[in-house]
Amino acid sequence: MTSRHVPTESLGAWERPEPADRSARSDAIERRIVAAAARIADPELRRLLEGTLPNTLDTTVIAGGPDERPDTFIVTGDIDAMWLRDSTAQVWPYLRSVVDDPGLDRLVRGVIHRQSDQILLDPYANAFLAGGQPSEWAGDETDMRPGIHERKWEPDSLLAFCRLSAGYWNITRSVRPFDHEWRGALELVLRTLRTEQRLDGTSPYRFHRPDGDPTDIVANDGLGAPTRPNGMIHGAFRPSDDASDLPLNVPINLALAAALDAMAPLAAALEEPSRVTDARALAAEIRAGVARDGTVRDGPDSIWAYEVDGLGGRVLMDDANAPSLLSLPYFGGCDATDPTYIATRRWVLSPANPWMFQGGVGEGVGSPHTGPRRVWPIAVAMRGLTATSTEERLAAIRVLGASHGGTYLAHESFDPDDPSVFTRPWFAWANSVVGELLERAALDGLLG
Repeated sequence: MTSRHVPTESLGAWERPEPADRSARSDAIERRIVAAAARIADPELRRLLEGTLPNTLDTTVIAGGPDERPDTFIVTGDIDAMWLRDSTAQVWPYLRSVVDDPGLDRLVRGVIHRQSDQILLDPYANAFLAGGQPSEWAGDETDMRPGIHERKWEPDSLLAFCRLSAGYWNITRSVRPFDHEWRGALELVLRTLRTEQRLDGTSPYRFHRPDGDPTDIVANDGLGAPTRPNGMIHGAFRPSDDASDLPLNVPINLALAAALDAMAPLAAALEEPSRVTDARALAAEIRAGVARDGTVRDGPDSIWAYEVDGLGGRVLMDDANAPSLLSLPYFGGCDATDPTYIATRRWVLSPANPWMFQGGVGEGVGSPHTGPRRVWPIAVAMRGLTATSTEERLAAIRVLGASHGGTYLAHESFDPDDPSVFTRPWFAWANSVVGELLERAALDGLLG
């Protein structure tokens, strides 16, 4: 594997860099691309797969470190920083191939090591820099330290660390990356989550961005809106990096509970019985809090709210960024046949959701992060990945095939009436999830 960071700036049709110019290479992933592409009849969708699935490897990897402890920094795309959430999502589709490619295995182990070190630096930060250079957000009024790009407390950041670690172990049954630093990071994750249950009403976290956008304002002097603690984990920001209206985010908490349960067998394999107990207890307490305060009646059905405060306050919406209500089965947060999920999904994909948009190209969920009438490919892909019918999966793929604006890459958002109008031409998280959907559909024989 090579390890050069290759920025992408073209707004035209994307052409993959020559092999020598890619930031990383994996023969196993190349074989998967060829196999899936051969089962896609539509040349436009085939080209979209060939652009999206390898985009993280082609453009975002900075790899190094010694053989015994590799270090892999994963740039999110057109922002020169690494997000815990994004980096897990970016390499997630590659996980099943680590057993076939030692270089890819080294790369993913390097991501786990880098995430461990980032959490040890600050478990409340969401995004980090490759070195100790100053952040553009150094003026934020919070505990900024060298190496931190942004310190927005989003519990899905720690969820991402748990999910990638458990996912790697489930594929390989290898404990190689789970060294002393990783164990320290896991201890800090569990301790931070316990703190952010705020059972005593307190938290050490505060955030204020002077002269920031309204979506960066955290209420209550940077702590977040008042709550009645119920076992759920409090957060200040959503997966969109926008400030939460209410601190208890339901999809984050349900997905986090699933990730904690998935971590328990890994902790058992590492002979860490107290971590097994802590992870499972936290997961159970989170689910109990969601059961108590996280649902609302919608006619004859119960649906999950997006955010709650434990005091009766609820935010009814869904955001395109995952974990979202729509994406919960993808994260193991619930089964796709769960009656509450079915009712919630129907609500999310209806005009009742203020961030559901429809246009001439298709429909999909957007986000306050990009404003009205902007659909996110991540949400469209998640709809396809969680669909239980072939018809709905294919409908999502048709939208993606029509919405790349001639670039053959996925973007942050697009205008559903004019997909040539889009945000973020280089957004590797979106490319990974779109590529994952296309590959799955091709191998299932849906695109031939």
